[in-house]
Amino acid sequence: MTPQPQTVAGAMTGSGGCPITAAGARQEETVHEWTLEDFRALEFDPFLTGLLRDEPVARIRLPFGAGAAWLTTRYEDVKQASSDPRLSRTALVDHVVTSGSPHTIAAKHAALNYADPPRLTTMRRVVARAFTGRSMQRLRPVAQRTADRLLDEMEQHGPPADLMAHLHGPFPLSVVCDLLGVPEEERARMTSWADVIMTPRPAPARSKEAQRTVRDVVVGLIERRGAEPAGDLAGVLAAAVDGGEITVDEAVSLATAILVSGAHAVRNNSANMVYALLTHPEQLARLRAAPGLLPQAVDELLRWIPHRNGVGIPRIATEDLEIGGVLIRRGEAVYSSYLAANRDPAVFGAPDALDIDRGPSAHLSFGYGPHHCVGAMLARMESEIVIGTLLERYPRLALAVPPEQMTWQKGGLIRGPETLPVSW
Repeated sequence: MTPQPQTVAGAMTGSGGCPITAAGARQEETVHEWTLEDFRALEFDPFLTGLLRDEPVARIRLPFGAGAAWLTTRYEDVKQASSDPRLSRTALVDHVVTSGSPHTIAAKHAALNYADPPRLTTMRRVVARAFTGRSMQRLRPVAQRTADRLLDEMEQHGPPADLMAHLHGPFPLSVVCDLLGVPEEERARMTSWADVIMTPRPAPARSKEAQRTVRDVVVGLIERRGAEPAGDLAGVLAAAVDGGEITVDEAVSLATAILVSGAHAVRNNSANMVYALLTHPEQLARLRAAPGLLPQAVDELLRWIPHRNGVGIPRIATEDLEIGGVLIRRGEAVYSSYLAANRDPAVFGAPDALDIDRGPSAHLSFGYGPHHCVGAMLARMESEIVIGTLLERYPRLALAVPPEQMTWQKGGLIRGPETLPVSW
């Protein structure tokens, strides 16, 4: 269902923000109520489709928070909103804005997502030491062995089997724990913690409790690495704290964000990718016939799949600026929809079609600008291992139930199936 807009005077926001006519006169602004409904399978949100077509810079109101905000949906506008230094994440610390979550997922203070350059640059430089090409080369064979072991266990279970339980859940958790250096005895509960944190709407109190529990684990890990240095991410962060580059709170925030998002986002995204291929047989056949297309196919899946509900973290305008011909006033919040930008017909021909032969794709699924995802290389590697290994081992891999009988998660920030039953 497409939310119904409300027309209100510009004074509603306190600082204006209405579109400006050629004569400079104020227009009334339309505020669209975006209810963030759960959609079936990988259905694209028609609200975003409508704004991208008719109102690419629009005023919206989300279910939580206060006031209204701008939403950019067009590719070039999203890139500008994600990289313009006049739009600040740090300024969010002092603002209450309309939001898709009843509380923040990460603490606003000392968090990578709420930092601006130059502080952001320092934090990213530290984390990047664990995400080099050489680091990924070292991690890849370990990750491959993990995937092989998990699928060996699934084969002992026999078909049909739930890929969420046997592969998509434990695999990314194991990989990110290997990267961070989380001991085996601490890993068993991490999947459920991450899922609760990233599904805040149904149970905000449990989400907050899970955040505190994960933080306690991370604090202990970094403290141990301070006494016993190692080459994992926890060791990198502990060394950076010891060298005065970042604070303890920043190190904990960085490790927590990578652990939670790495375990949860790749879990759902990789499952979405497998589901998309199994429900697009012509694309699956093409990839089986040309396995060298795997990296390109992963990028196209990243572009096409609507991997999240709503939008991420907004930015606050620190001065008046213009985006897409619309005046954004100082103090107003601006959201960017990477999902909508990935469907912009001005950039992607036949954007609603999944086409692994599309060629190199400058999609924005990992963001853009200073906050571009630091774990993009790791996420790509994990997705390639999951898809490549499944296709190589199981020539007859198929859904074990009709697509319409599958169940999908509700109320989460990242979309994905509850179960993914397959046969082979």
